[in-house]
Amino acid sequence: MVDTWSETALLSISKASGTEVQFYTLTETVDVDIGEKGFDVISTLAGGRLVKFTPQEPTTITLEAYPVEAGTDTGTTGKGFVDLLWGGILSDTSQPISISSDRTREAHRVTILWTDDTTITTAEAAINLNQTGLRIIAKNGYCTSVKPSFTDGVLKFTITYKFPPFDKSGNGNVEIQSTDGTATMTMSSTWN
Repeated sequence: MVDTWSETALLSISKASGTEVQFYTLTETVDVDIGEKGFDVISTLAGGRLVKFTPQEPTTITLEAYPVEAGTDTGTTGKGFVDLLWGGILSDTSQPISISSDRTREAHRVTILWTDDTTITTAEAAINLNQTGLRIIAKNGYCTSVKPSFTDGVLKFTITYKFPPFDKSGNGNVEIQSTDGTATMTMSSTWN
């Protein structure tokens, strides 16, 4: 078992029934806020306190990345992020890529994997016996922000995704998996 997960991770984004597109070669940082599962407190006349649970907040995933193209025109290697916000993954499949603002909102799944198996090249790959891994899967969410910045003299994009904690039937949209190497860890290919 490793002591910490550091230096490398795998990251993929896909649409429902779509191909996983790998973005880890462009991405520098990943921040995950699972969403507060809070409560309010109601004061009673006797000086007591009652707990009133509040719905869990959305999970937010923020990426910092360095693409040199607007979007991904073909294949399973991510080249840019604007098509995640406008038009959808692989929305322009020929060069030159041109993506215009629109009202389209396409549900995506984001998968992040840390593993000590150096042969694995996709975030959704199975982790075999004697290998360890930790995976975060968030589905049925939307890209809410793509912010280019040239402040430091290099073009950096900050990408934000938000995922509701549950779908309309109450099924979980966020899953975290891990294995210590004593069992195989696989990811379901289905969204629901």
